[in-house]
Amino acid sequence: MIEWPIALSTGCFYRRRLIDVLEPIRDAGFREIEVCSFPAHLDYHNRDHVCRAGERLHALQIHPASFHAPFANHIDITALDPQVREASVTELIHACEAAAQLTCDHVVLHPGPEREGRPPDAEFLQHMHHAADSLNRVAARCRQLGIQLLLENMLGHLMFGHVRDMMYLLGEINTDEVGTCLDTGHAHLAREMDRVIKKLSGHLKMVHVNDNHGDRDAHLAPGDGGIDWRWVMGELRRNDFHGELVLELSSSDQETIGTILARAVRARDYLNAL
Repeated sequence: MIEWPIALSTGCFYRRRLIDVLEPIRDAGFREIEVCSFPAHLDYHNRDHVCRAGERLHALQIHPASFHAPFANHIDITALDPQVREASVTELIHACEAAAQLTCDHVVLHPGPEREGRPPDAEFLQHMHHAADSLNRVAARCRQLGIQLLLENMLGHLMFGHVRDMMYLLGEINTDEVGTCLDTGHAHLAREMDRVIKKLSGHLKMVHVNDNHGDRDAHLAPGDGGIDWRWVMGELRRNDFHGELVLELSSSDQETIGTILARAVRARDYLNAL
């Protein structure tokens, strides 16, 4: 057995209600999860919905290790437009409050917008400055709520999609209480797997485990793509990683809950077999 807890992201059930998939997840042997923030899955603006989900988690003895903050084209904490930026920070703080109500340990956040391309250097620095200011506000609210903010490395064609950008951003954030979440699929697509673990190791609290063939963010089970998982596990050990591995797997509308969970169990067994 590997030494890190293996959790399941409920993102593979993002079109189903969270409360409807918790018992099957428990029965499949998962005791930790990351909660997906897709509205059809969990309306995190609705305190009653969040409260019921939290009660169900407690009853089933499932620990919500993390909550994945929402990401969309209209959520941009780096925006040059102050109204867009303010609305984005407000939305993320709502998500953090829901995460605290669920008693999650962490909130995982995409620090940049879901928009392709890197702006010219002078403009990029403005975006970076706005991102840091926004994240300091979100981190302060997380601290009040008793949860930790984690920044996820993004896809290579997006802002903050490379480890150098992540390190710059971490340097611009005032608090040392903000950590990172490594997305293995994103790092593989950015061709940075050979250095991203070492670079982020001082801040690394969680790993999103998913695979791909280097062509798209397929969210395959580990071992079904091109990532060398034995090497990845070795690097995590060598860099003294202590945290959760979160299986972040794709699914289709045609798949049953049982089929999806069977694939998740195989993925967990694969990691343990290493």
